[in-house]
Amino acid sequence: MHQPLVVGVAGGSGSGKSTLTRALQRHFPQQCQVVYHDRYYRDHADLSFEQRCQVNYDEPEAFDNALFVTHLQQLIAGQAVDCPHYDFPTHRRTAQVTRLQCAPVIVVEGILILAIREIRELLDIKIFVDTDADVRLLRRIRRDYVERGRDFESVATQYLSTVKPMHALHVAPSKAMADIIIPEGGHNLVALEMLVHRINSALGYPKGEFRA
Repeated sequence: MHQPLVVGVAGGSGSGKSTLTRALQRHFPQQCQVVYHDRYYRDHADLSFEQRCQVNYDEPEAFDNALFVTHLQQLIAGQAVDCPHYDFPTHRRTAQVTRLQCAPVIVVEGILILAIREIRELLDIKIFVDTDADVRLLRRIRRDYVERGRDFESVATQYLSTVKPMHALHVAPSKAMADIIIPEGGHNLVALEMLVHRINSALGYPKGEFRA
């Protein structure tokens, strides 16, 4: 297999990164492997739950970036890796891992992947999903409350104390590093079609018919 095409999908929390990633998986079900940066949060086993709740999870240092870069380099080299799992309600890494295999297309998804030089330099296509702040906030509240078992007060406190200021400090400036800026992510069918055709070209496939 030729060296895989590495596509980075960045953008603020709730911007629509996962929608775009899932759309790419639908278009390339046998050729696409996804690596999620938020699986690589540091495991603060030495802290109590109350202390872990106070950690800033929205800055680059919150992640085990050395392990993430190593795993991404290994995938690009054709090797399989054991991706860690992270439990968001408890803010702890679990004992479970997922075996990831190399694929012709590797999609790297994460809020801060364009803000971290070591990750950014491994990406062939750098995408920033750009969505209005109020839409992102509503999506984040729904996700954290429904999917991650958080209460509304903790979600609001985290958003005001770290998510919003870290977005301004790290995420928003990283948009300048993107090759492609996509408003509304996977809901932007025109941008999605262009991206699918670009990946088809890299894979050596004919242009073919686009399906949303």
